[in-house]
Amino acid sequence: MIKFILGIIVGILIFFFFIWFGGGKTMKKVGENLFETGKKMEVMEETIKKEKDEAWKGVKKKFSKEEKEAPKKSQ
Repeated sequence: MIKFILGIIVGILIFFFFIWFGGGKTMKKVGENLFETGKKMEVMEETIKKEKDEAWKGVKKKFSKEEKEAPKKSQ
């Protein structure tokens, strides 16, 4: 019970100091940076999806060539 009450008091103190030392400005700056990071991640995801599709097409072509060549070798 004492640990619980101590945890609540520490949490309130952390919140108070966060607000006191410019927490709003900090959160705004962090939010802007996260927004920019999100945009970069979207571009990276699109690039990865395109490359994955291209690589998968190459693998399919290779396997289809091997399947076509396999019956010729057995005859």
